Amino acid sequence: MEDSVFLTLTQNVLILILILSTPILVISMVVGLLISVFQAVTQIQESTLTFVPKIIAGILTLIILLPWMLNMFVSRTTEMFEYVQTMIK
Repeated sequence: MEDSVFLTLTQNVLILILILSTPILVISMVVGLLISVFQAVTQIQESTLTFVPKIIAGILTLIILLPWMLNMFVSRTTEMFEYVQTMIK
């Protein structure tokens, strides 16, 4: 396998990881920001108050977006295998 093929595959995998992880990270970040504002307004400094809602929001986002994520993963993986197959021939 040539270096350019390996680099292209690596780039595609990293882009796929970014695409699949972005919704969960953005939702967790927004929830964390809202909780931080709530803590600043009410002056409640409880450390578990930040973690539990972010985990719940991340899990709910994963449950809601799992069909899309699975479809994206399967289609991109199929494209990558087809790319490798054309490069080997």
